Amino acid sequence: MSNERYGHFDDLHREYVITSPLTPWPWINYLGNEDFFSLISNTAGGYSFYKDAKFRRITRYRYNNVPMDNDGRYFYIKDGDTVWNPGFKPCRTPLDFYECRHGMNYTRITGQKNGVEASVLFFVPLHKWCEVQKMTLTNNSNEQKSLRVFSFEEWCLWNAATDMENFQRNFSTGEVEIEGSTIYHKTEYRERRNHYAFYHVNQPIAGFDTDRETFMGLYSEKSMPDAVREGLPRNSHAHGWSPIASHCIDVELKPGEKKDLIFILGYVENEQEKKWIDAADEKAGRGDKAETYGEDGLDRVINKAKAHQLISELNTTEKVDAAFRGLGEYWDRLLGIYHVSTGNDKLDRMVNVWNQYQCMITFCMSRSASFFESGIGRGMGFRDSNQDLVGFVHQIPERARQRIIDIASTQFPDGGCYHQYQPLTKRGNNDIGGGFNDDPCWLIFGTVAYIKETGDFSILDEMVPFDNKPGTEKTLFEHLTISMNHVVNNLGPHKLPLIGRADWNDCMNLNCFSWDPNESFQTTENKTEGTKAESLMIAGLFVCTGNDYVALCQELADTKPDFKSEALSSFDFAAEGQRMQKAVDNMSDAVKTAGWDGKWFLRAYDFYGKKIGSDENREGKIFIESQGWCTMAGIGLKEGLCDKALESVKERMDTPFGIVLQNPAYTHYYVEYGEISSYPEGYKENAGIFCHNNPWVIIGMTVAGHGNDAWEHYKKILPSYVEEKYQSLHKVEPYVNCQMVAGKDSPRPGEGKNSWLTGTAAWMWYTVSEFILGIKPDYRGLRIDPCLPSTAREYTVERKFRGADYKIHITNPNGTEKGVKSITVDGKPVEGNLIPAAPGEHIVEVVM
Repeated sequence: MSNERYGHFDDLHREYVITSPLTPWPWINYLGNEDFFSLISNTAGGYSFYKDAKFRRITRYRYNNVPMDNDGRYFYIKDGDTVWNPGFKPCRTPLDFYECRHGMNYTRITGQKNGVEASVLFFVPLHKWCEVQKMTLTNNSNEQKSLRVFSFEEWCLWNAATDMENFQRNFSTGEVEIEGSTIYHKTEYRERRNHYAFYHVNQPIAGFDTDRETFMGLYSEKSMPDAVREGLPRNSHAHGWSPIASHCIDVELKPGEKKDLIFILGYVENEQEKKWIDAADEKAGRGDKAETYGEDGLDRVINKAKAHQLISELNTTEKVDAAFRGLGEYWDRLLGIYHVSTGNDKLDRMVNVWNQYQCMITFCMSRSASFFESGIGRGMGFRDSNQDLVGFVHQIPERARQRIIDIASTQFPDGGCYHQYQPLTKRGNNDIGGGFNDDPCWLIFGTVAYIKETGDFSILDEMVPFDNKPGTEKTLFEHLTISMNHVVNNLGPHKLPLIGRADWNDCMNLNCFSWDPNESFQTTENKTEGTKAESLMIAGLFVCTGNDYVALCQELADTKPDFKSEALSSFDFAAEGQRMQKAVDNMSDAVKTAGWDGKWFLRAYDFYGKKIGSDENREGKIFIESQGWCTMAGIGLKEGLCDKALESVKERMDTPFGIVLQNPAYTHYYVEYGEISSYPEGYKENAGIFCHNNPWVIIGMTVAGHGNDAWEHYKKILPSYVEEKYQSLHKVEPYVNCQMVAGKDSPRPGEGKNSWLTGTAAWMWYTVSEFILGIKPDYRGLRIDPCLPSTAREYTVERKFRGADYKIHITNPNGTEKGVKSITVDGKPVEGNLIPAAPGEHIVEVVM
């Protein structure tokens, strides 16, 4: 396969610059970071939503369509007989110049044709429920240009699932209003909805369209709508069918002249008692020149006061530029919290910019809305969101705190939990339910990370309900205790954790036993009674998080925080720590006794109590998850088990593109294993390279002190290194991690899928910041514990921590892989490797 290049990093501007619209797959970006979000591809494809991509989908998008990525926010520029788009699609008119710059929550797409340049800046302003599209038209020719510009957005009828299904209703519900240069989408507003959307341009318009078929032509295509080809807007009013929003604007440009058009795609919620306003009052309030079209035969129109206010805040170039500067300053602050200087630009750009940026996107989206996740079937994951937290807690700790409370509120009284919840309602997703027995441990993982970063023990005193039911509240600490107990109370015959529906590997469904293609592997349990299915992955995870829980108890026993709740103010944390330490020790013993296969850790025991991930198996002899978690936990480290397991990983599972999930791949369907054996060899969970769990092995290598190995494996899945070698082969975005890369058993090893929304982002950040570079937040300060390749001789980390600024300079004169020789803080030596938290600015010198 060729290695044609489609773009490059611009480190100065923190942008990825795409130089061809014909990328191997749509390369997207995300706009927004609070309530209003948009997905945008390098050709302006994608869609927008408010909070929830399923229940508040604003614009329509068709996944897996032909041609690919042919829905979005489009501008058709008619220059004489030539019609073109600045982002190339959907017209696909060849451009004289094309460039897309994806930045931090913004995208700028520029196209040139016949002496005209159209550059469109897309972004969501801070604290605003809208997407701004600032189009700058420039006449670079020597002649006057008379252009006719058509905008285009297609409204989704709010619920993205029913929008694709319930056509007998949908084709009769679409409603709009047009007021001057603003088109309002008010479908279903007359009944139970109190929200509407609008699309505005800050210029007088020559016409509009709101009915798709009238604008497009029933048998025409987006590549050339009838209205655009003819240059004549229809002034159509949508009544049912498929409502859209299209403005027609005439633009005159003298040679060298430049003009801005400001488009605003907005969302509004009204109070129930303020939904409507009389049409006469509306017209009087807006002036006689404002033409308002309400519902036929009715004298009421939607209350547009909030829309008017939002438009007034962004209706000039100066206002938009100020809002864009504010977005830039926001990202300056976020990315200024942690900054590394190593002299390796491929490492620095990922650590300082793109890895942290992807972590923020996964915080906002979990696994809900990407070009691989439709935003319909999944909400926020219990496991996912706790893992994601370690990637963004240093940037937005206050939002991390609320996320933990939201997650814990979906837990059940026995310690189990909903596997997912919807971001709009924050309630558990009944469609998938619970029963994934690794989930409870992740609450400890996320909560401990938050406390170590912030020093905020008060979160443990927060009263949190079960299943979001009022009256069931217990402290968050009690939720953690119940989480640990859930594992202890659900052990199998080998004293290892029962797997339930699945553990982290959702496709290892050991109790499903399904021959029915209409059943869900993950929610169907045809055999549960009497199951012996146990997970070594959960065992290692339990030891890791159990050690964290014990250390938290010891810290609380030592510091005795002033808790307000009676449940914690008199609680014996020391005794609780001792109790759980026994459980952790018992689990470690069980792993060494029943979970060791001679050269690596077993993966599981199936329903019948037979080994999975053993040299005794014909296929699937060794798995990555148990090698990662058991070595991270240091189980058998002193006995040499971790070294043996890691060596087996290198021998059997390593590839140029990362470590495969298991080896050998399954070549047929094993009903007792479930979905994992349903994939063709080398894809997804059947011996694909799951970038998500590669960092577990890498961290295990740092625990064992193997800095060279850790660095080599980290580079194999680091996007900047992948981008340098494999843009065409990798296929998906080269500036962020993807979930899965095709494994060595596939026809196309190294091809990526499922980009952006993956736990890989947080795990890559956690791995490099805390285990390779070795700056670890701890309860009383920063612990310095790098594990480096022998070639790394010097680097500096600037780290903001609890209101203080630390400049940490690390030298490694002898090429040591692991071990700190000395530390000084502000010129004074420190015993051990913990830098105490203290206000002010501090200079730290570390010698390996």
